[in-house]
Amino acid sequence: MKLLVANRGEIAIRIIRAAAELNIPTVAVAPKDDAGSLHTGKADEAVTLEGIGAAAYLDIEQIVAVAKESGCDAVHPGYGFLAENADFARRCTEEGLTYVGPRVETLELFGDKARARVAATTAGLPIIRGLDHAVSAEEAAAFFAELSDGRGMMIKAVGGGGGRGSRVVESADEVAATFDRCSTEAQAAFGNGDLYVEEFIQQARHVEVQILGDLHGAIIHLGERECSVQRYFQKIIEVAPAPNLADDLRGQIIEAAVRLADDVGYSNAGTFEFLVDVSGNENGQRFAFIETNARLQVEHTVTEEVTGVDIVKAQLRLAEGASIAELGLDRPDVSEPRGYAIQARVCMESIREDGSIVPSGGTLSAYEAPSGPGVRTDGFGYGGYQTSLSFDSLLAKVIGHSPSADFADAIARTSRALSEFRIEGVDTNIGFLQSILAHEDFATGNIDTRFVDNEMTGLATSTALPRFVVPAAGAPAAGAPAGDIPAQEDGYAGARVEDSRDPLALFNHDTQVKSQDSETDDGSEPTGPANLPAPIQGNVISVDITEGDEVRAGQQIATIESLELYHVVKADRGGKVHAVSVAVGESVRKGDPIMQVMEADVGASPVETPEQIDPDHIRGDLELVNERRTYIYDDFRAEKIAKRHAKNQRSPAENIEHLFDGTFREYGPLVTAGSWQKQQWLRETTQADGLVMGIGNVNGHLFEAERSRAAVVHYDYMVVAGTQGGRGHYKQDRMYELAGRFRLPLVLFAEGGGGRPGISGGEAETRTTSAPPVAGAAAIDLAGQGGGGVPIDSYTFTKLCELSGLVPLVGVNSGRCFAGNTVMLACCDVIIAAENSTIGLGGPAMIEGGGLGIYTPEEVGPMSFQVPNGVVDILVKDDEAAIDATRKYLSYFQGPIDHWEAPDQRRLRHIIPEDRTEMYDMREIIETLVDQDSILEIREAFGPAIITAFIRIEGRPMGLIANNPHHLSGAIDSDASDKAARFLQLCDSFDLPVLSLMDCPGIMIGPEYERAALLRHSGRMFVTGANMTTAMFGVVVRKAYGMGVRAMCGGSSLEPFFTVAWPTAEFADMTIDGRVKLIFREELQAIEDPDERQAVYEQRLDEFLDRARAVNSGGTNYGIDDVIDPSETREWIAHGLRSLPPTLPRSEKKRPNIDTW
Repeated sequence: MKLLVANRGEIAIRIIRAAAELNIPTVAVAPKDDAGSLHTGKADEAVTLEGIGAAAYLDIEQIVAVAKESGCDAVHPGYGFLAENADFARRCTEEGLTYVGPRVETLELFGDKARARVAATTAGLPIIRGLDHAVSAEEAAAFFAELSDGRGMMIKAVGGGGGRGSRVVESADEVAATFDRCSTEAQAAFGNGDLYVEEFIQQARHVEVQILGDLHGAIIHLGERECSVQRYFQKIIEVAPAPNLADDLRGQIIEAAVRLADDVGYSNAGTFEFLVDVSGNENGQRFAFIETNARLQVEHTVTEEVTGVDIVKAQLRLAEGASIAELGLDRPDVSEPRGYAIQARVCMESIREDGSIVPSGGTLSAYEAPSGPGVRTDGFGYGGYQTSLSFDSLLAKVIGHSPSADFADAIARTSRALSEFRIEGVDTNIGFLQSILAHEDFATGNIDTRFVDNEMTGLATSTALPRFVVPAAGAPAAGAPAGDIPAQEDGYAGARVEDSRDPLALFNHDTQVKSQDSETDDGSEPTGPANLPAPIQGNVISVDITEGDEVRAGQQIATIESLELYHVVKADRGGKVHAVSVAVGESVRKGDPIMQVMEADVGASPVETPEQIDPDHIRGDLELVNERRTYIYDDFRAEKIAKRHAKNQRSPAENIEHLFDGTFREYGPLVTAGSWQKQQWLRETTQADGLVMGIGNVNGHLFEAERSRAAVVHYDYMVVAGTQGGRGHYKQDRMYELAGRFRLPLVLFAEGGGGRPGISGGEAETRTTSAPPVAGAAAIDLAGQGGGGVPIDSYTFTKLCELSGLVPLVGVNSGRCFAGNTVMLACCDVIIAAENSTIGLGGPAMIEGGGLGIYTPEEVGPMSFQVPNGVVDILVKDDEAAIDATRKYLSYFQGPIDHWEAPDQRRLRHIIPEDRTEMYDMREIIETLVDQDSILEIREAFGPAIITAFIRIEGRPMGLIANNPHHLSGAIDSDASDKAARFLQLCDSFDLPVLSLMDCPGIMIGPEYERAALLRHSGRMFVTGANMTTAMFGVVVRKAYGMGVRAMCGGSSLEPFFTVAWPTAEFADMTIDGRVKLIFREELQAIEDPDERQAVYEQRLDEFLDRARAVNSGGTNYGIDDVIDPSETREWIAHGLRSLPPTLPRSEKKRPNIDTW
């Protein structure tokens, strides 16, 4: 094995050290701005990543590529960054890299907190009362209202953890604001703003269990940890084992963790987390599962100390395929703790008296980690290390372990270790950590997750108690004011306490020191000049005072430039300038002195009259933006718009306004085509590079904002005939990525002529050439030449097609659509076209260029054959009707509606005649059965033997397939099979239940249909129907014969959620007339008298018909669920919809894609 460590800092070093002890070579990675991090020097090799900051460590493709290029065959993600990213694990597996961690499906399961709750319930674990799906703000408010008085609610992110996107709500008026804040935070942290809610346990301990599993199914635990010391749900101090936890409760929690791990087939390391109710509520459950962190945990160290098991080594061995037994971890006492261990997270931050946390950064001038018996420090600092605010503030973890059964011994050891930790150059939270350790409630185990919040005032005001020597010329320790730590006459440095083993001794000493300080404070004024420090690192660009000047508080004294921003430095006090320490052009660090001032009374600062700003004034920079925008508005192109209107067509802006009801926000409106032409000409001619795109809300009057979100990409035929430019492709790539990442339904308006020859997306401001000058569209066609690449290297088509089955894709066309634009249109789930459309893979120029004839555009792909051949799904009159159809289509994927009306259902009793040979209209049944005005038929003119449509029942959206007796008497042919199979895929992909109305005499037979490959086409209905996970409801209205009706219900009447029949229904394995003639052929042929023969035939037919009737066949023998009054059909469907379980949110596609045919 050769291991790439996809992380940084202390955890990367921890993994590298474990690998070294197993003789596994390692590769470290870091971007340029993190190249000084210590882990890069600990590995056998180090590779510099492209990019900066955390984004470089989150670049999946780059990390995988580096692993491959450096010869690694395994990757360890550590924790944070990509550690719980299922996509990363999947890419590693695809590239043949061993991912050191759980399986992909495990990461997917526990990465979705709602699914994890369901898995826990399935395994029999107690969970906190909550809603196991992504909720709206209204649902959250309703859930809160259901809670008992005094109970709070937790709002949590569905797709992540670590406290991000999580908040407590304790009053109803906080719900909306807290929900919005959590959603925004979750969206930023995880790319998913979905939230779920659960009851908040007011007083709870946070206890977690360390699990290890091998690839052979064995599961063990290494005991539990106490993680209740938290701030804003971020852990600060962890303990193993959990102190003061009843043994029977401890056992129940561990057993629950092991059971869930075993139930899901967990492998490698993971932590199963629980809340223990300590509120004293006897009616509540004692503990509940909250989540699983499917990775190595930050606090794994304390478990290692008390068990002696190297968890990181175990991870590596387990990833190689070793069993738990081979690692010697199957012995009964493996989890028996030896004493207590405490981990304290030392972070680069200061704690203000109000409890707020301020991140700190700078260069470490000293980094001396503590040591001694039972002390371990996992850190990555060193003298001279330049820290970065681009990463987490954690600098080191100090672990104190005592084999003693007395928890106080571990507290004393950890506190002693912290006091020895010398860190200078940045502020740290060491004093804060010591205050927690010294608190009586911590020592007695009388804490819960709100301990820190409740005691924040006392904890934040305590100061660090150092036990180290500061060199005489050195600065005081971080967190301690200068002069507070004099060398003592008895040879000790720092503070001394009487009994270092007493966990309260440091706390008592702190109280004594403060008391002495207050007694000796005589209120005298400070003497000597005071330093005014630089507030930020940068370059001095002005010094506004000189030695001897009088300055007033608030007066400007200097200006520092940092990252292209000018920071004005003002005096924090009045007095006389004693010395100036900087000069123009010099560099300063934060804290460096700028001047020294002797305080004196120099009068008050002059009152600065703030400049009165006219809020309506348009500055020059905004004026330029507004001027550029004038070119994209329809008013600027009035002549072209008039031509569109003359052809009964609309502009992109008019279509989009109609679609989005004024909620549209355009992305990339100021883009122009890539060309070396004059930029002003491009702005006036190639607005948005011929592609308008953005995001808004469709059907906002019916659905809340979350459900009505949608994206649009609209080609603009008024810009170079709607052809595809390089920048337009670049824009589309952006919008398709957003649609996929944020699950936005996409509408594509495809009118246009395909690609512009030569476009690659590049642009040169000037170009020297000996060729004749070109202008206009010809110049745009030449844009980007010389940029490299081939004409098939764009990812735009790929990105669009990857959305198939992930989000609804709607293709809309009005006018001419050829070549690449047509391909994009064809990749959509549904095509809505106006009557004026002509749609073809090759336009007239391409056809003529290929020597295949000369045609007008309207002859290439008119609706006269693109509708009956099934290319176009919905034909409409014009642009306005196309938008109306699009809005209606999207509504079925947006959810139920509140207001609906239904026809009188008693009409259903009479639509099918009692005479079984009389014709009726299936569409009349549909129109009577469903909500009024809720039908949207798909591919009406293609495959007419089966009707496919979207409908609503009591406002809830459904798909519908129905046999059409007006075509082939309802028998199924190839076109109908293809049409129905694709429609079933579409419904199943987006969890729309399907209603099947059956009146089918079978699958068509005969050489003509066999020649059309009906055998394979009809098989698509069977395979698709049988593999749907979305519910199907079956209703047999008349004939249910043979294989045809099986195709209509997934292969069996028992496959749908229910199958019911009307009194007019008949069940047989073939047509009853044909069956009688086959069975009784010889008997009938032997009867010479025609009248007698007909009488016998009719008698036999009546006998078979009587047996085939639903009330005698399915009703008596079962095989269907009931024979019903037709007027009750709608009630059956509504009841079925209410009986289905809620659809859980998915992180991936249900199907790889939806067939385009």
